[in-house]
Amino acid sequence: MSLIGVVEQLFAQYGYLVLLLGLPLDFIALPIPPGNSTLTYTGFLSYKGVLQGGSAIAMALAGSIIGVTITYMIGYKAGMPLIERYGRWLFLKPELVERTRRYYDKYGDRLLLVSFFIPGVRQFVGYFIGIIRVPYRKVWIYGYTGDALWVIVFFSIGYFFGDQWGYIFRIVEHYLKVIFIGLAALAVALLLIRYRIMRGKRKKDKKRSRAGDHYRSE
Repeated sequence: MSLIGVVEQLFAQYGYLVLLLGLPLDFIALPIPPGNSTLTYTGFLSYKGVLQGGSAIAMALAGSIIGVTITYMIGYKAGMPLIERYGRWLFLKPELVERTRRYYDKYGDRLLLVSFFIPGVRQFVGYFIGIIRVPYRKVWIYGYTGDALWVIVFFSIGYFFGDQWGYIFRIVEHYLKVIFIGLAALAVALLLIRYRIMRGKRKKDKKRSRAGDHYRSE
């Protein structure tokens, strides 16, 4: 059975509970039902009048926020103790977490707004921001806002495109993957360029230092 078939069957059996209980599972990294297709199909059912739109969005927001909050608390409470105890086996050290936290302080809030749209990343966002101890106030401002944007966008695909929702959904998922893979490749390229520039600068500094030592020895 396809993923869409699974979502349809779950809605037929459990209705709004799919949103309230299923979306938290998606964030806990058990994507049954899968979040993107669930929200889009919810919008379609609202378009058909099977579900009431306002209630569906409210339940979807509640379920997804519950998922973010649970994974954030797990990461916050258990993340660092586990890394300190077992991190060496996974090449994860507290120093790496601290460096990651410093990078997050520079760029992370804006990335958090769009991270829910990145394929394969949404399920780990809550754990990540919990492990690096992002203040809960920022989770409210950026995490829940990004979560709400994700819910509204995919719900809207099903609601506004109606019977064409499946076709539009596949196009959106495809281009999201293309865009974020492209951005990831660009980021890696920029990091490599920066690394080569810094490496070249260090070599020049060493040469200058050696030349200075040679001059003083004469």
